[in-house]
Amino acid sequence: MGYATMDDRNAIESQGAWHDLGLPKTVWAQLCLTADKFPRRPAVSYQLLSGPQDKAETMTWSELRDRTAQAANLFRSLGIGEKDVIAYVLPNCNETVSTLLGGMVAGIVNPVNPLLEPEQIGAILRETGAKVVVTLKPFPKTDVPQKVQEAVRHAPGVKTVLEVDLNRYLAPPKKWIVPLIRPKMTGKRHADYKCFRAEMKKQPKTLTFEDGGKDRVAAYFHTGGTTGMPKVAQHLYSGMMYNGWLGDTLLFTEEDSVMCPLPLFHVFACHVILMAMVCSGAHVVFPTPAGYRGEGVMDNFWKLCERWKTTFVITVPTAVSALMQRKVDADISSIKTAFSGSAPMPLELFKRFESACGVTICEGYGLTEATCLVSVNPPEGEKKVGSVGIPFPYTDVKIVKVRDGQPAVCGTDEIGEICVSNPGVYAGKTYTEEAKNADLFHWGTHLRTGDLGRLDADGYLWITGRAKDLIIRGGHNIDPAEIEEALLSHPAVAFAGAIGQPDAHSGELPCAFVELIDGASVTEEELMEHAKVHVHERAAHPKHMTILDELPKTAVGKVFKPDLRKLAIIRVYNGALEKAGVAARVEKVVDDKSRGLVAEVAPNGAAEAEVAAVLGGFTRPWEWVEEEGAPR
Repeated sequence: MGYATMDDRNAIESQGAWHDLGLPKTVWAQLCLTADKFPRRPAVSYQLLSGPQDKAETMTWSELRDRTAQAANLFRSLGIGEKDVIAYVLPNCNETVSTLLGGMVAGIVNPVNPLLEPEQIGAILRETGAKVVVTLKPFPKTDVPQKVQEAVRHAPGVKTVLEVDLNRYLAPPKKWIVPLIRPKMTGKRHADYKCFRAEMKKQPKTLTFEDGGKDRVAAYFHTGGTTGMPKVAQHLYSGMMYNGWLGDTLLFTEEDSVMCPLPLFHVFACHVILMAMVCSGAHVVFPTPAGYRGEGVMDNFWKLCERWKTTFVITVPTAVSALMQRKVDADISSIKTAFSGSAPMPLELFKRFESACGVTICEGYGLTEATCLVSVNPPEGEKKVGSVGIPFPYTDVKIVKVRDGQPAVCGTDEIGEICVSNPGVYAGKTYTEEAKNADLFHWGTHLRTGDLGRLDADGYLWITGRAKDLIIRGGHNIDPAEIEEALLSHPAVAFAGAIGQPDAHSGELPCAFVELIDGASVTEEELMEHAKVHVHERAAHPKHMTILDELPKTAVGKVFKPDLRKLAIIRVYNGALEKAGVAARVEKVVDDKSRGLVAEVAPNGAAEAEVAAVLGGFTRPWEWVEEEGAPR
């Protein structure tokens, strides 16, 4: 049905309460409905290489149901029950899809970002109690298998590792060469390593166990935010079905083809897109293991859309910026709409994309803690650029301020914390760690997102900042978005990240990091002057500017601010030590789970008391590191 205004949203809700819609209770039940309805239609396509004529593999809905059943049966044969965890550390491929769906059916699936370091992967495996891990067999140009082996070494609960060999996606002669140059794995292993594909073939294509038919936790997703260490969120079948139902009801039919170069460890690809495919019968294409980061994907993107007759493009602002540095060199007349999430879209970038492609971008908003979707600029209605649109049906968004110790709902256009209640919010049990759920909800129902925003008179939601991301200068709150938007208005700047750098007097002072457009030239001093002109609040003028070859980003394109904070802490602390004539230096900054970012200081012959006298004036903690490199 059409979705253009708040009236359309309210009309959908008026058809009945969410729990009375009669939707399937489990992912398996929904998958079977779709496979019965569209058995021969394409479900998922994947190509290892990015060329528009490169080899690709497509699964029909019938085939996807078969592979999901085989994966679920395999996991059950390895001792997985409904409350046991199957983790996967995989790039995008068809095996990732069957692992995701089969893991949900058999137990609790735990997608893990393969870009994480072994220590982080190991910590997630231990926290979730994973028994089975699915990952890559050693393959050229990837270190994922090596990282997972090291992570598993520190996760004694992992009993089985299933290896996926990407070589089957290659055509000769590359297919013949890989076995000759495949990296060799060494070291002791406590887990049993097996071939995923060989083990799958042993399993029947129908479930060997009862599906269960009831709502339950079926996935763990670690957060990929920009403000600290990952936390693990619990996702119910009902939350996944809600995201899929939205896609089916508002956007997709079985005739649509969706281009999704986003990673299958993130909720955007897994719940917003894949679950919408499962509910609607639409076709999704995953190009290359690394999606937008894959070799040649940006250069071939429009030709890939032509090849797959794409009707919807799924993207993020960083990808749009990169695409706008390339010509549209293919017939993309099939594309109806592009959907963008993960970060706000700058107005100029929005205009450039529409002008170059003739395609409208609909910005949306969601978060891992809410299973995902919260709001979207309506595909058939007014797009208020800079907003994240109107809340979805059955989603209640409140803007809240705490007054006299009690939460109070803000008025129209009044800024406060965005709080959300919908079928994707697992009230009271959002995180696996109970302590992290404390003070996470208002009224016991509305998830506190940590995002600052407002609702306008038309019901559109505007994100104005991040509550945890504010720069607090001597008690004065500074929104980093104002600095970033000012820098992004400079023609040489592609990406910008503003943070608070430590300051002994004010606690924090604003500083900024930028990445330039390819071929552009500008100095840090010139950018400082530009910021002074375009950042209207004097207190928000950045006190330091750094141009980096590339800003650190998450896999879905957000500027990763913990890494920027680490760079700032090292620079400021070492500058203070040097100015004081103390030889000690900060070697690195680590992310401690309880203390946040902690500077590790090597003495270099200095006394600990000398360092304490210099760094004691800063609020960010530090710790002494002995000469051999181990913290004391």
